[in-house]
Amino acid sequence: MPCATPNEPIDIFVIGGGVNGVGIARDAAGRGLSVALAEMNDLASATSSASTKLFHGGLRYLEYYEFRLVREALIEREVLLKAMPHISWPMRFVLPHHKGLRPWWLLRLGLFLYDHLGGRKILPATRSVDLAKDSAGKPLKSEYRRAFEYSDCWVQDARLVSLMARDASERGAKVMVRTKVVHAAQIDMSGTTLWKIDLEDENGPLPPVYARALVNAGGPWVADIISGALGINTAEKVRLVRGSHIVTKKLYDHDRCYFFQGSDGRIIFSIPYEQDFTLIGTTDKDHEGPASAAQCTDEEADYLCRFASEYFEKPVTRADIVWTYSGVRPLYDDGASSATAATRDYVLSLREDGAPLLSVFGGKITTHRKLAEAAIHKLSPHFPQAGGDWTAGSTLPGGDFAVSEMTKLPARLQTDYPFLEKAQTLRMIRTYGTDCWTILGDAASPADLGRHFGAGLYEAEVRWLVDREFARRADDIVFRRTKFGLRMSGEEIAALDVWLADHLTVAP
Repeated sequence: MPCATPNEPIDIFVIGGGVNGVGIARDAAGRGLSVALAEMNDLASATSSASTKLFHGGLRYLEYYEFRLVREALIEREVLLKAMPHISWPMRFVLPHHKGLRPWWLLRLGLFLYDHLGGRKILPATRSVDLAKDSAGKPLKSEYRRAFEYSDCWVQDARLVSLMARDASERGAKVMVRTKVVHAAQIDMSGTTLWKIDLEDENGPLPPVYARALVNAGGPWVADIISGALGINTAEKVRLVRGSHIVTKKLYDHDRCYFFQGSDGRIIFSIPYEQDFTLIGTTDKDHEGPASAAQCTDEEADYLCRFASEYFEKPVTRADIVWTYSGVRPLYDDGASSATAATRDYVLSLREDGAPLLSVFGGKITTHRKLAEAAIHKLSPHFPQAGGDWTAGSTLPGGDFAVSEMTKLPARLQTDYPFLEKAQTLRMIRTYGTDCWTILGDAASPADLGRHFGAGLYEAEVRWLVDREFARRADDIVFRRTKFGLRMSGEEIAALDVWLADHLTVAP
């Protein structure tokens, strides 16, 4: 990437290392543009690691007539699945019929649209389920007799972001984590207007970066960046909606998910999670206060337990919870009366008085790739040298294999590395895909992987995550790049932090 000086500015500077910011940086870099990105914390450290972790069309959005959004998301499911079959895979969702809520015919109509709006090719169609005979009915109360089963996709959300950042970097983008934009202003350089971006990291101020265009993908902070670091007055607003989840001990043995309807009009999912757990969520509540302070409240945890217990034969209690997480969705404020009804569609706001400024409002993880394309299209008049659309047919690192081959890779890995346990091979394939063989190298035993930090996390994997995926601290590794935090003790995580500080020096 060229030096970002006034005489040699970069093309695009992106603020924000969530799924939208990293997606835009990756798309732009792949078109041959020079790009830099700054994230004030870790990649995906806010909203993008706090989703329900699904590539889905949003079945319930049909009730709000969001047909364009649902169609785009349904089409994207399979595009994304083929691009990252190691971190995303098909899942079947069981939707029990609740006699007091939406009628059977309405559910069938919604699922008919869901099956046909998006041109489904890989994912299997909806089917009816007799819960009295099917294994999906065993964990449920006997009053639930009928259900529909349909398809969506699971995705490891934070890994999606770190892999896109790695891909962007390999295409020439400069990715800076734990680096904050403290101020940005337009300057005139010999008749050309540029953005001058002032940065600081944990060690203090950095040299400014100069760019021809600025993208504000700050997520929950998008409006704060406009009024703060950029000093611009705007009438556009963000509606902060908190979504909280609970992770419990494993509640059932099969590998399907549940889609539960509530009498309050809400829905929640119950999803098999990390082999030994169940993920339940999400809530939808307007969030007050800083986005960084979002957490699953006792009230929300109790709500999710009660909601799930309406369906499960064995009640879900607070004692079952092993972890909670919460994130704030930065929805475009369209004046909707409730958090549930607020649009999940994205809005791209472009200011062209001088050097262009593009601000990103809203969006869903499922439509991040289309959002990135739309963002670059908005900026394209300023960059006629940029290449065409390319991300639809490009795989992420480690995902260079067919979706149908996913079931075969764990056995291959265990054959090549017989010291790995079956659960370890599955976890590694679902985390790194074909990169597993590079990470493990010529290891013939666990001892060859270096220090063991606990729960199966070894030094070789830690070094990979630091060197290739921008991890800097223990939390980056055990709660975002992986989910070892569910199995490691507080002491083990603290020891990893100490080791990182003592052993690893990251190149600028």
